[in-house]
Amino acid sequence: MAALKYAGLEDTDSEEELPPGWEERTTKDGWVYYANHLEEKTQWEHPKSGKRKRVAGGLPYGWEQETDENGQVYFVDHINKRTTYLDPRLAFTVEDNPVKPTTRQKYDGNSTAMEILQGRDLSGRVVIITGANSGIGFETAKSLALHGAYVILACRNVSRGNEAVQRILVEWHKAKVEAMTLDLASLQSVQHFAETFKSKNVPLHILICNAAVFGAPWCLTEDGLESTFQVNHLGHFYLVQLLEDVLRRSSPARVVMVSSESHRFTEIKDSSGKLDFSLLSPSKKEYWAMLAYNRSKLCNILFSNELNRRLSPHGVTSNAVHPGNMIYSSIHRNWWVYTLLFTLARPFTKSM
Repeated sequence: MAALKYAGLEDTDSEEELPPGWEERTTKDGWVYYANHLEEKTQWEHPKSGKRKRVAGGLPYGWEQETDENGQVYFVDHINKRTTYLDPRLAFTVEDNPVKPTTRQKYDGNSTAMEILQGRDLSGRVVIITGANSGIGFETAKSLALHGAYVILACRNVSRGNEAVQRILVEWHKAKVEAMTLDLASLQSVQHFAETFKSKNVPLHILICNAAVFGAPWCLTEDGLESTFQVNHLGHFYLVQLLEDVLRRSSPARVVMVSSESHRFTEIKDSSGKLDFSLLSPSKKEYWAMLAYNRSKLCNILFSNELNRRLSPHGVTSNAVHPGNMIYSSIHRNWWVYTLLFTLARPFTKSM
């Protein structure tokens, strides 16, 4: 009881009654969360019972769900001509009792970024994510920003990056997000991005190298290199080198390379077992889009492993991750054949 009194929970008679200063709200998709106006924080669990809930069923007849300019959900009763921030379905909630995960595997293929970060406070953390205006990069940026991190969306198209920023701000108007121009197909752009970031005089705790092209036709970058190799690997390699000093000063810090299971289906050595540099940036005659993608992803993993060996003693870890087979995103947009294959496979893949 002393602990309840200290937390301000002893004034309520019912387990489901909210303590003073708390308010019950719902998300757009019907999950119930609780806002503490005194401490200005939110949480999924009921402050007294610790239970998680979601609303059951649809809105009553005549009701409609809207979102205000601050990204908060409110409800319109068209019959009685009134609005309220109180979800009329809160009288019909059901308890969410997820099965506790085993110690062997905490998350699986159905886990979302928001679930993995649930309960974490990333305030004060600075994150850079390349290719963050869509797909996996955007979902990662949004989830980190909604948990308090200052997230920089490093995008080739800054207008699309700004649109992504606005989409995150709609979710939470206090999110710290910013778009910056980064074209990995230009080493000069990579250098300019790094210099601009360093001029902000902020730390860097997480660098997520996510941007990639897939199924792209053969072409050379302004630096004279095959584009898939430069965008997927070499541009990120150069970016990490330029920001290594910031990462070290910000330790503990981490680098995350978004690679792919496709790395298993290629080789970058010649018949004698030596590294063949001509395979990394092939001529048009020797180019095959899928093979170029696989090789770039293998380079990601080799780089990540070596980076971790060199920097982990200095408090900077590096990991390469496989995001999942056939996640439906816009990465297939370069060729209609891949678009068709991804579309046919979509019912069996994990969506964003």
